[in-house]
Amino acid sequence: MDPALAPKTPSHSPSHSRLGLFLVRALLVAQSAIVLTGGAVRLTQSGLGCPTWPECAPGSFLPSPHQAEDPLNIWIEFINRLLTFVLFAIALAVVIWVLKSRRRDLRTLAALQVLGILGQGVVGGITVLTKLHPAAVGSHFILSIALIGGAVALVERSKGYPGRGDLNATAPIARNLVRALLILGALVITMGIVVTGSGPHAGDTTAPRFGFEIRTVAWIHADLVIAFVGLLIGYMLILHFAPVVNDQVLLATRKAHAWRIFAITLAQGAIGYIQYFTGVPELLVMAHLLGAVTLWSVLVRHGLRVRAFSRVAPSPSISV
Repeated sequence: MDPALAPKTPSHSPSHSRLGLFLVRALLVAQSAIVLTGGAVRLTQSGLGCPTWPECAPGSFLPSPHQAEDPLNIWIEFINRLLTFVLFAIALAVVIWVLKSRRRDLRTLAALQVLGILGQGVVGGITVLTKLHPAAVGSHFILSIALIGGAVALVERSKGYPGRGDLNATAPIARNLVRALLILGALVITMGIVVTGSGPHAGDTTAPRFGFEIRTVAWIHADLVIAFVGLLIGYMLILHFAPVVNDQVLLATRKAHAWRIFAITLAQGAIGYIQYFTGVPELLVMAHLLGAVTLWSVLVRHGLRVRAFSRVAPSPSISV
């Protein structure tokens, strides 16, 4: 917690109830987990374990003993579909809590989670009906990343951020750098989707591929990662040597967050290079997927803490 931006105390206690915070955190965990289970579906070649949608097999919403698909692939895909209902139930519980707590600032975020999950169902259906076309699979992942970002925002706002501290505590140049990191991070993820859509793990042996030369798109992806690292180092240098934060305790917190992002980025980059040069083994692909979700979550959290997309005037005590 940023000491200099301590969460404001709401006038209605339900907004800070343990139940509410538990629910929004559970939503964030569930949104992240379903990305990993989706990755498991793809890596085990189970993407067409249920070859139709919304049914699992023609004429049945449940797995059928008469399906031609391997039973293990069927159940991996079917369980992943069932987890969507768990996620949807958590999102509905969050909406109910938000309405009861009268937190108007959370209503849009909570509603978008429900709508996004419904959208995921539609995109998932398109993915199956197009036989796992990489554009559909990639859209599925991009929507998940957006929902994870929204869930992070729900957690942060439920805890009371932004707080009562100086809203101009961070100079515009620092906020602009964090904004650029978020945009570049989204581009890195998007290019990673292109690499995945051109690689060997399609989710099924018959699934189409983008057809790009894997070395070329992997290089572009790596170049974007290098640019991200360079921009992140620039941000860290600004924090260390320029008067961009007007509170020393808050500055120390910002530095700690930046170092955390840097460490996760280096680990994620290392996994990416190792998996590329070792033939993209499944375990490393799953680790890379986990790293992407983790890095995006902490980056969005940091962006919210520094008010990267807020329009606030610079503080008189900040000259940069």
